[in-house]
Amino acid sequence: MTRLVQKLALLPTILVPAFSQAPIRGFPPDQWKAEHDREEEAKAIPQPARIGIYMERMASKPHHAGSPGSKAVADYAAGQLKEWGLDVRVETFQALLPYPTVRLLEMTAPTRFRASLKEPAVPEDKDTSEAGQLPPYNAYSASGDVTAPLVYVNFGNVEDYDYLKAVGIDVKGKIVIARYGKGWRGLKPRLAQEHGAIGCLIYSDPREDGYFQNDVYPAGPMRPSAGVQRGSVMDMAVYPGDPLSPGTPSEPGASLLPRADAKTIMKIPVMPISYGDAKPLLEALGGRLAPEAWRGALPITYHIGAPGPAVVHLKLDFDWTSKPLNDIIVTIPGSVYKDQWIVYGNHHDAWVNGASDPGSGASALLETARTLATLRKEGWQPKRTIVLALWDAEEFGLVGSTEWVEKHEEELERKAAVYINSDSSGSGKLQASGSHTLERFVRQVLRDVPSPEGGQNLLDSLRNAAGDEVQPNATDVAEGDPLRTRPPAAFHLGALGSGSDYVPFLDHAGVASLNFGFGGDDSIGVYHSAYDTVRWYEQFSDKDFSHGRALAQLTTTMLLRLSDAAVLPFEFRTLARTVRSYADDIQGMAQKSGGMVDFQQVRAALTRIVNASTSYEDSLSALMGRGSVAPERLLKVNEMLARMERALLLPDGLPERGWFRHQVYAPGLYTGYDAKTLPAVREAVEAKRWADANQQARRAAQSLEAIGAQIEDAARMLKNPDAPDRAN
Repeated sequence: MTRLVQKLALLPTILVPAFSQAPIRGFPPDQWKAEHDREEEAKAIPQPARIGIYMERMASKPHHAGSPGSKAVADYAAGQLKEWGLDVRVETFQALLPYPTVRLLEMTAPTRFRASLKEPAVPEDKDTSEAGQLPPYNAYSASGDVTAPLVYVNFGNVEDYDYLKAVGIDVKGKIVIARYGKGWRGLKPRLAQEHGAIGCLIYSDPREDGYFQNDVYPAGPMRPSAGVQRGSVMDMAVYPGDPLSPGTPSEPGASLLPRADAKTIMKIPVMPISYGDAKPLLEALGGRLAPEAWRGALPITYHIGAPGPAVVHLKLDFDWTSKPLNDIIVTIPGSVYKDQWIVYGNHHDAWVNGASDPGSGASALLETARTLATLRKEGWQPKRTIVLALWDAEEFGLVGSTEWVEKHEEELERKAAVYINSDSSGSGKLQASGSHTLERFVRQVLRDVPSPEGGQNLLDSLRNAAGDEVQPNATDVAEGDPLRTRPPAAFHLGALGSGSDYVPFLDHAGVASLNFGFGGDDSIGVYHSAYDTVRWYEQFSDKDFSHGRALAQLTTTMLLRLSDAAVLPFEFRTLARTVRSYADDIQGMAQKSGGMVDFQQVRAALTRIVNASTSYEDSLSALMGRGSVAPERLLKVNEMLARMERALLLPDGLPERGWFRHQVYAPGLYTGYDAKTLPAVREAVEAKRWADANQQARRAAQSLEAIGAQIEDAARMLKNPDAPDRAN
């Protein structure tokens, strides 16, 4: 019996609890039961075995962006979607995707050593020997041929260079070696070049990513000694997407920057290596003993070097041509609000086979699509248009999604209400981040989706994991101070930073966004390596695909509610409360540094949001209490709600990186994937630029005032849906 047939034979019967009486935000009470009944039907459709089949088909061969393998995966996914009766189109872009042509690393002193720079196949896993693998490299490294003394810089973060400066070690003219972890990989070469280094190596130390944590593959889940983490080092905190076309879609005939003018390509050569290749280099270093916190788990004494004696020669070159990308776009037309879009995306490209990243999330998206297609065949049609997307070239720097957003920016401005994103997913706890205007909506969805662990829903499982003790009917706001919170609620969304395809939607187009996935750390041992295979995933991650089914149930439920709600389920008091906490945190930072930021205008704007939100909630409750309302009477208010997040954008964007326009969320210039909240203010405070910090606080207040005014308009429109739209 083949593995595919075995999986089909194991298709289970799914039993889900009923929630027919629970309130659903945005729906009048007389629609709650019908909506819950539809959701229960939908949640019974996703099947773990089918998710495993999709993964096997997509992750059985290497399929990096721009390759024939990637095109084959896109064709497979498109074929499945068409087979289910969905409207599918492929949107193609051309983008700069460098592939390596020359990779050489050798130590020339005090002894000679040549790095293998290869990931050997594992005999137990046939997929690790497939032809067509991209060798280990860092995309958007500079080409270069450099020889210099080697210096160990720990994780290569800001604080590490502060330490080196304090002890009198200069990396100018040197090649640095940093270990992966404690920050995004692209920051390591960026900081190295800013400090004058002429080359950068990044290795995976077994302390974070190898035998120190667990057995290595194939005996266990962790990275073997020859395993390498590939990855892009594009400076995505400046702008993601094609480096040659910032702000505009990269299509045939587009005007492109000269490569030398692209701000997001590194200026020095950068290469990832295994800890097997790193050990002889680190072992040869002399000089100062590394601090205890700098020591990894290799069986050596960690020294910094400078003075040497290790000298290394690094030579890299690339095929710097543009290559085709294929975004798969599915449209399920809305029956009432066809020009309001709910978008859900996951990428389909991988560095090698990519069972975990992105096969796990892409497979769940396909099962979500099949679920929606099944409901359509039974007569359901969404009120709003649902757009499903499988993006290409995410791994290179969110390229496929960014180019698509830049191409459709005007249309998204008019139509996009919410973007939902997933990426890699595994077993373990649900990870959830997003726009805080959607936190209450998400909490209700989690309440109504069963946990893959059994016995409870996702909301309870998150609450129990966090150890929260919450009164079930606790209000959101304390008496006396409308911005002060009561004891912690059972669930809070994290802030969105960077690292996946929600970035262009939220930070550039101003579309309220969410990002979900299970686990988070369980794939670190094979992340971006040739060992991220179906065999690894089935042995060490979501073994029975139950978490993949739960992800499909979660996204399906969100899509049903967002597409069919009488009133889009945004809520704004949580936004005000959350931004207040960001301002308090920044104020505390400033005071510790001897400065001060005037947040008076920000706090006034937040108070306006709270007051407007109270009026909005009263109007919404009164409207919902009257029962179903004719959809055409709610068209204008829904259009306003769909565009609400756009009020948090400023046209000229953040200082020195205008592509990022959101004033509440952004990735930090020196944090990589991690979010910087109230980013322009926070980064000015961190740099102790007090005049800039106060100017940026006033700009943030401007955005917050704008959304407060729009909430007031929405409240008035809910009171009298037939009144003319004052904004028009």
